[in-house]
Amino acid sequence: MVKLILFIAFLFSIMANAQTRSNMLIRISEIEVYPEYLEEYLQFAKNVGATSVKEEEGVVCIYPMVQQRDSCQIRILEIYRDMDAYKSHIQTPHFQTYKQGTLHMVKKLDLVDMYPLNPYRMNEIFLKLKNE
Repeated sequence: MVKLILFIAFLFSIMANAQTRSNMLIRISEIEVYPEYLEEYLQFAKNVGATSVKEEEGVVCIYPMVQQRDSCQIRILEIYRDMDAYKSHIQTPHFQTYKQGTLHMVKKLDLVDMYPLNPYRMNEIFLKLKNE
């Protein structure tokens, strides 16, 4: 009986984790920055990403990248636990500082929401990076 109860508890924890992962908001922000603001923009992006992941429980990942063939093309991989975590994130002082401080630097912005192909493997991806 104890084994059955433990097994059921284990299944519920797996289902809870699966539900959390299936509710994730995954987004790629496609940003084009005016060349004269590139370095300043990159500093803002690094700061907001690092602060958000460190301070916000619902922010899984904010990973800014620069396109190799055109350094004014920025992509930011954003992963939030759920839509509530995203809504909370955009209200934070560090996000507002980033947003208001970079408005004049951004030539084009497109927010592309994505569906994960295998959200249940997400933990393995991040664990692998931690171990390297």
